[in-house]
Amino acid sequence: MEKTNEIREYCRLLKLGSISERIDQIINDARQQSPGYLEFTATLLSAEVRHRQKRDQEKRKTAACLPLSFDLDNYDFTFNSGLDKSQLNQLRELHWLEQNFNILLMGPSGMGKTYVAAGLCHDAVLSGYRAYFKPMDEIISILRMKDVTRKAAADYRRLLKAQLIVIDDIMSVPVSKNEAVAFFNFFNHVYERTSFIITTNKSPKEWVEVLNDEVLTTALLDRILYRCEIINLNGDNSYRMKNRKTIFDVTTD
Repeated sequence: MEKTNEIREYCRLLKLGSISERIDQIINDARQQSPGYLEFTATLLSAEVRHRQKRDQEKRKTAACLPLSFDLDNYDFTFNSGLDKSQLNQLRELHWLEQNFNILLMGPSGMGKTYVAAGLCHDAVLSGYRAYFKPMDEIISILRMKDVTRKAAADYRRLLKAQLIVIDDIMSVPVSKNEAVAFFNFFNHVYERTSFIITTNKSPKEWVEVLNDEVLTTALLDRILYRCEIINLNGDNSYRMKNRKTIFDVTTD
Protein backbone atom coordinates (compact mmCIF):
# COMPACT_ATOMS: atom_id res chain seq x y z
CA MET A 1 0.00 0.00 0.00
CA GLU A 2 2.89 2.34 0.81
CA LYS A 3 4.42 1.79 -2.61
CA THR A 4 1.05 2.28 -4.28
CA ASN A 5 0.62 5.63 -2.55
CA GLU A 6 4.17 6.53 -3.56
CA ILE A 7 3.28 5.78 -7.21
CA ARG A 8 0.15 7.90 -6.91
CA GLU A 9 2.23 10.82 -5.62
CA TYR A 10 4.65 10.44 -8.54
CA CYS A 11 1.67 10.39 -10.91
CA ARG A 12 0.32 13.57 -9.32
CA LEU A 13 3.66 15.34 -9.73
CA LEU A 14 3.98 14.15 -13.32
CA LYS A 15 0.28 14.81 -14.04
CA LEU A 16 -0.39 11.19 -15.01
CA GLY A 17 -4.03 11.21 -13.92
CA SER A 18 -5.19 8.03 -15.63
CA ILE A 19 -2.43 5.89 -14.18
CA SER A 20 -3.13 7.30 -10.73
CA GLU A 21 -6.85 6.49 -11.01
CA ARG A 22 -6.32 2.98 -12.37
CA ILE A 23 -3.19 1.90 -10.48
CA ASP A 24 -5.03 -0.55 -8.19
CA GLN A 25 -6.71 -2.28 -11.14
CA ILE A 26 -3.49 -2.33 -13.17
CA ILE A 27 -1.53 -3.86 -10.29
CA ASN A 28 -4.27 -6.42 -9.61
CA ASP A 29 -4.34 -7.43 -13.30
CA ALA A 30 -0.54 -7.73 -13.29
CA ARG A 31 -0.60 -10.04 -10.28
CA GLN A 32 -3.05 -12.34 -12.07
CA GLN A 33 -1.49 -12.22 -15.54
CA SER A 34 2.19 -11.88 -14.61
CA PRO A 35 3.20 -9.74 -17.60
CA GLY A 36 6.84 -9.04 -18.42
CA TYR A 37 8.42 -5.72 -17.57
CA LEU A 38 7.99 -4.36 -21.08
CA GLU A 39 4.34 -5.39 -21.29
CA PHE A 40 3.58 -3.93 -17.85
CA THR A 41 5.25 -0.64 -18.77
CA ALA A 42 3.33 -0.51 -22.05
CA THR A 43 0.07 -1.10 -20.16
CA LEU A 44 0.78 1.82 -17.85
CA LEU A 45 1.65 4.20 -20.65
CA SER A 46 -1.18 3.14 -22.96
CA ALA A 47 -3.72 3.80 -20.21
CA GLU A 48 -2.43 7.35 -19.89
CA VAL A 49 -2.28 7.91 -23.66
CA ARG A 50 -5.88 6.72 -24.17
CA HIS A 51 -7.04 8.94 -21.33
CA ARG A 52 -5.33 12.01 -22.80
CA GLN A 53 -6.59 11.29 -26.30
CA LYS A 54 -10.16 11.07 -25.03
CA ARG A 55 -9.76 14.24 -22.96
CA ASP A 56 -8.27 16.16 -25.91
CA GLN A 57 -11.05 14.92 -28.18
CA GLU A 58 -13.68 16.20 -25.76
CA LYS A 59 -11.93 19.57 -25.59
CA ARG A 60 -11.86 19.85 -29.38
CA LYS A 61 -15.52 18.85 -29.58
CA THR A 62 -16.51 21.49 -27.03
CA ALA A 63 -14.42 24.15 -28.78
CA ALA A 64 -15.98 23.28 -32.15
CA CYS A 65 -19.37 24.64 -30.95
CA LEU A 66 -21.40 22.16 -32.98
CA PRO A 67 -25.17 22.52 -33.31
CA LEU A 68 -27.45 19.98 -31.67
CA SER A 69 -27.75 17.70 -34.71
CA PHE A 70 -24.51 16.52 -36.31
CA ASP A 71 -24.23 12.71 -36.23
CA LEU A 72 -23.94 11.58 -39.85
CA ASP A 73 -24.39 7.96 -38.75
CA ASN A 74 -28.07 8.93 -38.52
CA TYR A 75 -28.26 10.59 -41.94
CA ASP A 76 -31.63 9.89 -43.57
CA PHE A 77 -30.88 8.64 -47.09
CA THR A 78 -34.59 8.23 -47.79
CA PHE A 79 -34.72 12.01 -48.09
CA ASN A 80 -33.73 12.87 -51.64
CA SER A 81 -31.42 15.87 -51.40
CA GLY A 82 -29.04 14.95 -54.21
CA LEU A 83 -26.34 13.54 -51.90
CA ASP A 84 -26.14 9.76 -52.03
CA LYS A 85 -24.57 7.36 -49.55
CA SER A 86 -21.42 6.80 -51.59
CA GLN A 87 -20.73 10.53 -51.87
CA LEU A 88 -21.31 11.13 -48.17
CA ASN A 89 -19.02 8.23 -47.24
CA GLN A 90 -16.28 9.68 -49.44
CA LEU A 91 -16.67 13.05 -47.75
CA ARG A 92 -16.45 11.39 -44.34
CA GLU A 93 -13.09 9.84 -45.24
CA LEU A 94 -11.73 13.43 -45.06
CA HIS A 95 -9.21 13.00 -47.89
CA TRP A 96 -10.29 16.43 -49.13
CA LEU A 97 -9.27 17.88 -45.78
CA GLU A 98 -5.84 16.31 -46.01
CA GLN A 99 -5.48 17.95 -49.45
CA ASN A 100 -6.66 21.38 -48.19
CA PHE A 101 -9.82 21.32 -50.32
CA ASN A 102 -12.97 23.28 -49.55
CA ILE A 103 -16.55 22.02 -49.62
CA LEU A 104 -19.32 24.35 -50.79
CA LEU A 105 -22.82 23.12 -49.93
CA MET A 106 -25.43 25.01 -51.92
CA GLY A 107 -29.20 24.76 -52.02
CA PRO A 108 -32.46 26.09 -50.60
CA SER A 109 -33.33 26.00 -46.91
CA GLY A 110 -34.17 22.61 -45.43
CA MET A 111 -31.93 20.47 -47.62
CA GLY A 112 -29.61 19.42 -44.78
CA LYS A 113 -26.66 21.68 -45.58
CA THR A 114 -26.01 22.62 -41.96
CA TYR A 115 -26.46 19.04 -40.77
CA VAL A 116 -23.93 17.69 -43.29
CA ALA A 117 -21.46 20.49 -42.56
CA ALA A 118 -21.72 19.97 -38.80
CA GLY A 119 -21.39 16.21 -39.22
CA LEU A 120 -18.20 16.54 -41.26
CA CYS A 121 -16.86 18.98 -38.69
CA HIS A 122 -17.58 16.41 -35.98
CA ASP A 123 -15.82 13.69 -37.99
CA ALA A 124 -12.81 15.99 -38.33
CA VAL A 125 -12.74 16.59 -34.57
CA LEU A 126 -12.83 12.84 -33.90
CA SER A 127 -9.93 12.42 -36.34
CA GLY A 128 -7.80 14.89 -34.40
CA TYR A 129 -8.27 18.06 -36.45
CA ARG A 130 -8.79 21.51 -34.97
CA ALA A 131 -12.20 22.28 -36.41
CA TYR A 132 -14.76 24.97 -35.64
CA PHE A 133 -18.39 25.52 -36.63
CA LYS A 134 -19.37 29.18 -36.92
CA PRO A 135 -22.39 30.92 -38.46
CA MET A 136 -21.45 33.84 -40.68
CA ASP A 137 -22.75 36.43 -38.22
CA GLU A 138 -20.62 34.99 -35.40
CA ILE A 139 -17.45 35.22 -37.49
CA ILE A 140 -18.28 38.82 -38.35
CA SER A 141 -18.80 39.53 -34.65
CA ILE A 142 -15.43 37.96 -33.77
CA LEU A 143 -13.67 40.04 -36.41
CA ARG A 144 -15.40 43.19 -35.21
CA MET A 145 -14.67 42.60 -31.51
CA LYS A 146 -11.25 40.89 -31.58
CA ASP A 147 -9.46 44.07 -30.53
CA VAL A 148 -12.08 44.90 -27.91
CA THR A 149 -12.78 41.80 -25.80
CA ARG A 150 -10.60 38.95 -24.60
CA LYS A 151 -13.12 36.32 -25.64
CA ALA A 152 -13.27 37.57 -29.22
CA ALA A 153 -9.47 37.80 -29.31
CA ALA A 154 -9.18 34.19 -28.09
CA ASP A 155 -11.79 33.03 -30.62
CA TYR A 156 -9.91 34.82 -33.38
CA ARG A 157 -6.60 33.18 -32.43
CA ARG A 158 -8.28 29.77 -32.51
CA LEU A 159 -9.66 30.45 -35.98
CA LEU A 160 -6.19 31.44 -37.20
CA LYS A 161 -4.86 28.05 -36.07
CA ALA A 162 -7.83 26.03 -37.35
CA GLN A 163 -7.42 23.22 -39.83
CA LEU A 164 -11.12 23.31 -40.72
CA ILE A 165 -13.66 26.11 -40.39
CA VAL A 166 -17.34 25.66 -41.14
CA ILE A 167 -19.04 28.90 -42.16
CA ASP A 168 -22.76 28.28 -41.94
CA ASP A 169 -25.20 30.42 -43.94
CA ILE A 170 -22.55 32.59 -45.53
CA MET A 171 -23.88 35.93 -46.77
CA SER A 172 -27.09 35.46 -44.78
CA VAL A 173 -26.72 38.73 -42.88
CA PRO A 174 -25.99 42.24 -44.16
CA VAL A 175 -22.49 43.51 -43.45
CA SER A 176 -20.91 46.92 -43.51
CA LYS A 177 -18.08 47.85 -45.86
CA ASN A 178 -15.53 47.57 -43.05
CA GLU A 179 -16.89 44.16 -42.00
CA ALA A 180 -16.77 42.92 -45.60
CA VAL A 181 -13.15 43.98 -45.92
CA ALA A 182 -12.28 42.40 -42.55
CA PHE A 183 -13.94 39.14 -43.58
CA PHE A 184 -12.05 39.05 -46.88
CA ASN A 185 -8.74 39.83 -45.16
CA PHE A 186 -9.32 37.04 -42.65
CA PHE A 187 -10.19 34.54 -45.38
CA ASN A 188 -7.24 35.64 -47.47
CA HIS A 189 -4.94 35.18 -44.47
CA VAL A 190 -5.87 31.57 -43.73
CA TYR A 191 -7.27 29.94 -46.88
CA GLU A 192 -3.97 28.45 -48.07
CA ARG A 193 -3.56 26.39 -44.89
CA THR A 194 -7.16 25.99 -43.72
CA SER A 195 -10.01 24.07 -45.32
CA PHE A 196 -13.53 25.47 -45.28
CA ILE A 197 -16.99 23.99 -45.42
CA ILE A 198 -19.38 26.70 -46.52
CA THR A 199 -23.16 26.46 -46.62
CA THR A 200 -25.24 28.93 -48.57
CA ASN A 201 -28.61 29.42 -50.18
CA LYS A 202 -27.39 32.55 -51.95
CA SER A 203 -26.23 32.86 -55.55
CA PRO A 204 -22.95 34.66 -56.36
CA LYS A 205 -25.06 37.62 -57.52
CA GLU A 206 -26.61 37.81 -54.05
CA TRP A 207 -23.13 37.64 -52.49
CA VAL A 208 -22.32 40.83 -54.34
CA GLU A 209 -25.43 42.46 -52.92
CA VAL A 210 -24.48 41.49 -49.35
CA LEU A 211 -20.85 42.63 -49.64
CA ASN A 212 -21.78 45.57 -51.83
CA ASP A 213 -18.48 45.20 -53.69
CA GLU A 214 -18.18 43.19 -56.91
CA VAL A 215 -14.37 43.21 -56.93
CA LEU A 216 -14.19 41.98 -53.33
CA THR A 217 -16.80 39.29 -53.97
CA THR A 218 -14.97 38.06 -57.07
CA ALA A 219 -11.70 37.86 -55.16
CA LEU A 220 -13.36 35.97 -52.30
CA LEU A 221 -15.05 33.47 -54.63
CA ASP A 222 -11.77 33.00 -56.48
CA ARG A 223 -10.10 31.85 -53.26
CA ILE A 224 -13.00 29.66 -52.17
CA LEU A 225 -13.42 27.91 -55.51
CA TYR A 226 -9.73 27.41 -56.37
CA ARG A 227 -9.66 24.02 -54.63
CA CYS A 228 -13.30 23.27 -53.95
CA GLU A 229 -15.96 20.61 -54.35
CA ILE A 230 -19.35 22.19 -55.06
CA ILE A 231 -22.30 20.12 -53.88
CA ASN A 232 -25.81 21.18 -54.83
CA LEU A 233 -28.47 19.92 -52.45
CA ASN A 234 -31.94 20.08 -53.94
CA GLY A 235 -35.17 18.27 -53.28
CA ASP A 236 -38.91 18.47 -53.72
CA ASN A 237 -39.45 19.67 -50.18
CA SER A 238 -37.62 20.80 -47.06
CA TYR A 239 -36.59 17.96 -44.73
CA ARG A 240 -38.01 19.91 -41.80
CA MET A 241 -41.33 20.40 -43.56
CA LYS A 242 -41.45 16.77 -44.64
CA ASN A 243 -40.85 15.69 -41.03
CA ARG A 244 -42.76 18.52 -39.42
CA LYS A 245 -43.82 17.96 -35.80
CA THR A 246 -47.29 18.69 -34.46
CA ILE A 247 -48.63 19.45 -31.00
CA PHE A 248 -51.80 17.46 -31.74
CA ASP A 249 -52.31 13.74 -31.36
CA VAL A 250 -52.41 12.03 -34.73
CA THR A 251 -55.39 9.68 -34.72
CA THR A 252 -57.23 7.82 -37.41
CA ASP A 253 -61.01 7.61 -37.59
